Amino acid sequence: MDRLPSRRRFIVQAIGRSAAVAACTAWQAMGRAAPAASASAQVETLLARADTIDRTGPTINAIVERNPLALAIARAMDHERAQGRVRGPLHGVPVLLKDNIDTGDDMLTTAGSLALAERPAPADAALVERLRAAGAVILGKTNLSEWANFRGARSVSGWSARGGQTRNPHVLDRSPSGSSSGSAAAVAAGLVPLAVGTETDGSLVTPASMCGVVAVKPTLGTVSRRGVVPIAHSQDTAGPMATSVADAALLLQVMAGADAADPATASPAAVLARRGLADLQWNPGALAGVRLGVAREHFGVHPAADTLAEAALRTLRNAGAVLVDPVRVIADPAALGAAEFERLLHEFKADLNAYLAYRGPTSRVRDLAALIAFNRAHADQEMPWFGQETFEAAQRRGGLDSPVYRKAQATCHRLAWQQGLGAALRRHRLDAIVAPTTGPAYPIDPVGGDHWAGGCSQPAAVTGAPHVTVPMGTAFGLPVGLSFYGAPGRDARLLQLAWAYEQQAPARPVPAFRPSVSVRR
Repeated sequence: MDRLPSRRRFIVQAIGRSAAVAACTAWQAMGRAAPAASASAQVETLLARADTIDRTGPTINAIVERNPLALAIARAMDHERAQGRVRGPLHGVPVLLKDNIDTGDDMLTTAGSLALAERPAPADAALVERLRAAGAVILGKTNLSEWANFRGARSVSGWSARGGQTRNPHVLDRSPSGSSSGSAAAVAAGLVPLAVGTETDGSLVTPASMCGVVAVKPTLGTVSRRGVVPIAHSQDTAGPMATSVADAALLLQVMAGADAADPATASPAAVLARRGLADLQWNPGALAGVRLGVAREHFGVHPAADTLAEAALRTLRNAGAVLVDPVRVIADPAALGAAEFERLLHEFKADLNAYLAYRGPTSRVRDLAALIAFNRAHADQEMPWFGQETFEAAQRRGGLDSPVYRKAQATCHRLAWQQGLGAALRRHRLDAIVAPTTGPAYPIDPVGGDHWAGGCSQPAAVTGAPHVTVPMGTAFGLPVGLSFYGAPGRDARLLQLAWAYEQQAPARPVPAFRPSVSVRR
């Protein structure tokens, strides 16, 4: 039976059924004048820009699939607005989704793998339901590091068997980082105003930093994970990417919501985070008197990043912030890293098997073991550069009731929170931690894999805490971000601090699409 026509009818009917909500546009909500262009004109303009930048010209390769219904949906949004019906703050605003977020339409959801490229997912992810209800136009899916960079030892960020290699729009032979590579590159290159990525540990904030955009990793459970291809339920979350803190906050406000199908959304921290987001207001003086811990352990990734961070610290101090310098955030880095990886391996096996069972006939593999076999059978397409050692290690793990997993969970909580981030926040009475997000983008190297030198994503990732990165300048024409992270539930506070810094920070770097880093002689 041909299922595609019925899907198209469903989407068109859904457009007509949605009730109108607040009569404002995304631009008005951000204190800007509403654009003269209609939603359909914006979609046409962005698709044309993608033709000249993403598919040809610099060939960023950020968008892996376009929504064939995008223009029709945009026209429907224009019609609704003309009739005085406005769904919400994203009415008619184009948004791109990372290709591990389910959509119940004609588009595929593959996590970059050919194993999931046969049929679309059965339904929208919970966050997609909320985006559609707010009037967003889903423009398409973005490329990613295959399986969110959790497949092999020498993985290449921004590469997937389905989508190929995404490139950094600032310098084309440099990595966009990952795993939300396409989402970050698309926003940076002006292919879309807003995009959604996901993070387990660094997959939102590091590509945002290296591509020169804003990203927010919210408190775990602020956004429902239903319908998102998982790595690990203890750390997974979707989050927004945009060119400004206010834009990212608006997208997060729309995506955030309780979901009976995801128990994490009912946690006290998630409820606190959503309450704060609902009351979020901008204050240019938000940094005055704020106590910020400087996590020197995250410095040293690259000298140029450290120089930019020192300038950012001066900006924060001049704005009235009290800097506690230094503070120690990770009690035992080696032990925490080992425990985190063990936790991820156990949860990946359990969570992916559950997701694949949910996908049912829309996936040609039904569990991790079958996925491993699929990759072996299609090694020339799936594993031309690196293997699946991480998959195989996860398959060897036991269940979530195993003593090894329980010990890893306890170790993560003790080292990352009780003796780590939580202890630092309490001991120094801090509002947040600041540090360079990571270093400048490294070269794309399909033979050797990523040249990862480090970053500051782990404390917030392991504890389920919020993390915001904001551009703080460039080194050799490559962007570097400044991170703010803090206690779970304090998302709104971090956004206020990041916004106040952003008002005084260097202008956001605009991509030059250079073929390589220039060397002056």
